[in-house]
Amino acid sequence: MPIPKELALTPEQLDELMTTSWNMRIATIGPGTRINLTPLWFGWAGGNIYTYCRGQKVINLRRNPVATILVDRNERFPELQGAMFQGKATVLEDADAENADSHLETARMQMGEKYAGGHGEAAEPRRNASTARGRHWRWVRFEPARAVTWDNFKIKPRG
Repeated sequence: MPIPKELALTPEQLDELMTTSWNMRIATIGPGTRINLTPLWFGWAGGNIYTYCRGQKVINLRRNPVATILVDRNERFPELQGAMFQGKATVLEDADAENADSHLETARMQMGEKYAGGHGEAAEPRRNASTARGRHWRWVRFEPARAVTWDNFKIKPRG
């Protein structure tokens, strides 16, 4: 059964969730039909999700760009809020691809503010200056084709 529209996050609530939540989970298709599900730090800019990552996720996305991303918070059912995105990812393979992306700089700054040097310990937010390196360290831009959001605070108690 689909989530009722009245439980959806507003655009402002979605922006707040995406700019303040620390972790997302990305599901990619690995070799064969295996699903690889991984938590990552991320940025939200221009309606896209950005992450800097390496390894199997990058290999999977090069082979098959289809992925699902989940960002959610809280643990108790009446307090759950989240967004699930389905779409396609693009691996930004080099500095030219990074420079050509019109929203990556916003994501770099946002991640620098959110993670403040790695674990929130830096006194001053730092721009995430990571760039393509080695065989697999890459920025990935995920473009949602479909989104489902929910805010269980909006569920009216029974009775």
